[in-house]
Amino acid sequence: MKLGFISSILDTSSFEDVIDTAAKLGYECVEVACWPKEKAARRYAGITHIDIEALTESKIASIRQYCHTKNVTISALAYYPNTLTADLDQRRKAVDHLKAMIAAAQKLNVSTITTFIGRIQTRTVEENLEVFQEVWTPIIRLAEKYKVRIAIENCPMLFGPDQWPGGQNLMTTPAIWRKAFDLIPSDYFGLNYDPSHFVWQQMDYIRPLYEFREKIFHVHYKDIKVYPEKLRDVGTMAYPLDYMSPKLPGLGDVDWGKYVSALTDIGYNGYSCIEIEDKAFEDSQERVLDALRLSYRYIRQFVI
Repeated sequence: MKLGFISSILDTSSFEDVIDTAAKLGYECVEVACWPKEKAARRYAGITHIDIEALTESKIASIRQYCHTKNVTISALAYYPNTLTADLDQRRKAVDHLKAMIAAAQKLNVSTITTFIGRIQTRTVEENLEVFQEVWTPIIRLAEKYKVRIAIENCPMLFGPDQWPGGQNLMTTPAIWRKAFDLIPSDYFGLNYDPSHFVWQQMDYIRPLYEFREKIFHVHYKDIKVYPEKLRDVGTMAYPLDYMSPKLPGLGDVDWGKYVSALTDIGYNGYSCIEIEDKAFEDSQERVLDALRLSYRYIRQFVI
């Protein structure tokens, strides 16, 4: 497995600076943020390290050459909007940008796009699955045309009152994955697997790796720490951030030895990227770099 990180943590850096940082710290790949240039709707959004709309043939050649020179690969183009939002104008913009990314990925020699399905947060799972099939069938067909894989992260996007009650991403559990994959069967539609989201949902994050081994296109290393005393006070129906918080790998509740062991069991040999959302390491650029150093040092004991 190649080890990398998600570029969104270096939000003020240029693409070249992101690749330089990866090379300097020993990372082999980067999941590159490719949001449209617009005001961010939330944390870790609105970050543009590759501007899809401004890509020219010379810019594409420059990006590919820079990565080659630094010996750092782009693991995926990353964009995590709510493509099923009830706001139809915002839905159209998100879908159009995602489609543009699919076409750009092929030119950049990138095989995967990491994203969310999205969700209308006030509707049921069943209602959302109907909208999903309508919105996502043409997206997946386009991905098939360009031979670019779409990897959906299993984050519920339910953290606080803004995402209440249902969250903003449908692809959160194995039960829903089965339904989604049945509705749109495709070799180019799969998962960006993040074990941390199973932890706070009190789910098994190891067993699904075996069932969905053919659908795992990309994996994340992010940790979650659940605070039992807070959970006892507010319960699982509370806003999740009331009883848990994202942490660097090794500082939370994921058993990384078991996780990587299972990945080796299923023969996964793709890209794996550290996702940093630990607020304890975000108060300065040097602390962000510390987070990348510490995460690299910890995960390297499992990934070679």
